[in-house]
Amino acid sequence: MSDYRVLGRTGVRLSPLTLGAMNFGRIGNADHADGIRIIHRALDEGITVIDTADVYSQGESEEVVGKALVDGRRDEVFLATKFHGQMGDNPHHRGNSRRWIMREVENSLRRLRTDHIDLYQVHRPDPSVDFDDTLSALSDLVHQGKIHYVGTSTFSAAQIVEGQWTAERRGRERVVAEQPPYSILARGIERDVLPVAQRYGLGILPWSPLAGGWLSGSYLNGGSRRVERFPARYDAALPANAPKIEAVTKLAALADEAGLSLIHLAIGFVLAHPAVTSAIIGPRTLEHLESQLGAATVVLSADVLDRIDEIVPPGVNLNPADAGYEPPSITDSRLRRR
Repeated sequence: MSDYRVLGRTGVRLSPLTLGAMNFGRIGNADHADGIRIIHRALDEGITVIDTADVYSQGESEEVVGKALVDGRRDEVFLATKFHGQMGDNPHHRGNSRRWIMREVENSLRRLRTDHIDLYQVHRPDPSVDFDDTLSALSDLVHQGKIHYVGTSTFSAAQIVEGQWTAERRGRERVVAEQPPYSILARGIERDVLPVAQRYGLGILPWSPLAGGWLSGSYLNGGSRRVERFPARYDAALPANAPKIEAVTKLAALADEAGLSLIHLAIGFVLAHPAVTSAIIGPRTLEHLESQLGAATVVLSADVLDRIDEIVPPGVNLNPADAGYEPPSITDSRLRRR
């Protein structure tokens, strides 16, 4: 996997595929030894980026990654993790405040068995916190050498601009990467997030290029745990997901015509966008990993990309729930009424 891509304006070169570690731990693959084998296989095949988060299996994912990178393998990897989500039962153990960031980065460093994190990402926006406070804390961590770069995940275009403006006005470290949801079925970020990221020189590390499994070829078997946790996105019986079923059926036929697996078509589509640095794959098993590795070399023809546009128009999320985040101004009716 030699087609490295530069992360925004950092000069750091990354593999076109990132190994997402969300499925390592009790919410996915609870066998730590198996998780380590998957990580080592990915590294052996040329993947240079691993992305995890503190909240994945409540720290267990970070622990698996940390175990896999001992014995000299840490230097092979551009290591990314995130903070924001609820950790444990204490209501203070979450969010984007300086108080929590300074505490949680130490926990992540310990679980990852490293002295630095290459990319420390704000997992979701937190409207209750001034973003300058968040950037101030993250800037201090950069200056201390505990993190190298700052990133965000699932931020809107307006929030990306605010982050860049805040960094310039207040003299903070700049956000260098955004991690948005992006797949053939969820193309909403093409309208504003991707153009804004290009305008400000941010790298893009899309999550869920297989649309949470819908584009894996087994979309009607999303798994009971996914359906139970996120029914709006994965319950095939819901009317909101009917357009996804129709689109996947057409995309599977298109993949066959192109001589590709549906998985390779889906990941190849994401990698074809000039704003994308590295697409995050999230295998739960070694078989899943093997089915996705070859996508890094897929080049889709203009004709195939045009056909995809006909099936799912540019800038459209077939199900709005796949946007990954709704602000309180939408979810809390009290904020819309006097």
